[in-house]
Amino acid sequence: MSQWLPEDISTYGPDVDRLFYLIYYITGFACIGVLLCMLYFLVKYRHREGRRAIYSHGNNTLEIIWTIVPALVFVMLGFMSRSVWAHIRQTLPETDIRVRVTGKQFNWVMQYPGLDGVLGTADDVKAENSLHVPTGKPVRVILSSEDVIHSFFLPNARLKQDAVPGRDIEVWFEATKPGKYDIPCAELCGFGHGNMLGYLTVHDPASFKAWAAEKKAFPVEGGGA
Repeated sequence: MSQWLPEDISTYGPDVDRLFYLIYYITGFACIGVLLCMLYFLVKYRHREGRRAIYSHGNNTLEIIWTIVPALVFVMLGFMSRSVWAHIRQTLPETDIRVRVTGKQFNWVMQYPGLDGVLGTADDVKAENSLHVPTGKPVRVILSSEDVIHSFFLPNARLKQDAVPGRDIEVWFEATKPGKYDIPCAELCGFGHGNMLGYLTVHDPASFKAWAAEKKAFPVEGGGA
């Protein structure tokens, strides 16, 4: 079933995928069960001449079972996802790779720290629709929006977060495989929404250091080497 999801290049991607497929199989099993029951009842209680309708006031045993079983499944999923959520969303690992990403109609603006290594200073480096990161290092992304709500989506890194005007939202990921991957906007943000596509380029440490030196972004020692 791996074709349902794009290639995973994130350190926390396997945990996200395991939860996804677990929920997928549980809901798929429930869906098939409900459909089979519907077909059975459609056939069993189809119209027949001379047969009178039966009026039922329900079955307490069945109602208790189909209430308790789904409740237990939801509680189990909640416990299983709690640690994954805490790892991804409630902790921000220390890192010197920090990038500000601002959504606007209809592109992404990436802002890298300059050679001083500090975001928001005069030597910051800006680019549109192009996010460059190294492998093997956590990358902290500070998300915001200039206009409407956008959704920053790195499907290969299993990261998705809304960018909201007036708010800075910090998220992170750590890439494991060099390559070029899509950055779509996952929120319908206007007539140009479909054109709002950027690219995530994941470098090996040496390549990232060379890119950072060329762009004069990040201090050399923070360039991933």
